[in-house]
Amino acid sequence: MPELPEVEVTRLSLADRIAGARIESVRMGKPLRWPLGIDSQRLVGQVVQRVRRRGKYLLFDLDQSVLLLHLGMSGSLSFAASHPEAGAHDHFELFTTRGVLRLNDPRRFGAVVHSSSERHEPALKLLGGLGVEPLTDEFTLEAFHAGLKRRSAPIKQVLLAGNVVVGVGNIYASEALFLAGIRPTLRAAKVSRPRAEKLRIAIREVLARAVAKGGSTLRDFSNADGQTGYFQLEAMIYGREGQPCRVCGTTIRAIRQGQRATFFCPHCQKS
Repeated sequence: MPELPEVEVTRLSLADRIAGARIESVRMGKPLRWPLGIDSQRLVGQVVQRVRRRGKYLLFDLDQSVLLLHLGMSGSLSFAASHPEAGAHDHFELFTTRGVLRLNDPRRFGAVVHSSSERHEPALKLLGGLGVEPLTDEFTLEAFHAGLKRRSAPIKQVLLAGNVVVGVGNIYASEALFLAGIRPTLRAAKVSRPRAEKLRIAIREVLARAVAKGGSTLRDFSNADGQTGYFQLEAMIYGREGQPCRVCGTTIRAIRQGQRATFFCPHCQKS
């Protein structure tokens, strides 16, 4: 599933190229997770001002409104001067004066949603409950630790929920907890202030490194230029069940939390 690094990598790969493009036509394929919300023809003539990211959403700021795009579980965007004829999994195409933006989503859990602004529905509903962005100055120790103290769930589950800090997906939560030396089953409310600071720093480090490595490609993720990521090749803990820890040599273990695989080192993450 594309997480914050993959979405940010996608944004970086197309933002400068599509900024200033005027929409000439729109093609809608099979229905996605949520409806567009307007007649697609109302987008024609609008200009893409910039592309932002909020959590795992890409926000295409138009001169009159905003498009929110979510990659779902298997989606990927491509942006090029032209594309081959649309295939069975190409469900949205934005034809502009600078190229064609295409969403390919085999499982159709992604979405493209129109909103008059970020402050109005449906954008407000989709974005309103998101936590702080981890790669910004707003991700402070004070706010992070206070958020953890209000949660009784295991720390990894709290990270995945996205309402304390946004975008720390399954891979990156496991990696950050390993770097911080925190066992994923520890109750969030029991994370001390010093350990919360270690975790905050680890989250920023892991996510920044993942963006620099192009994200993680476990199955079919690629950025808007078709390039895959390779962070997963350098993961310290994720996907390494039964292998020796890169730090201490202890065998990596895996457990299930909320139907997701969690990887940890019993020695480096004692509590």
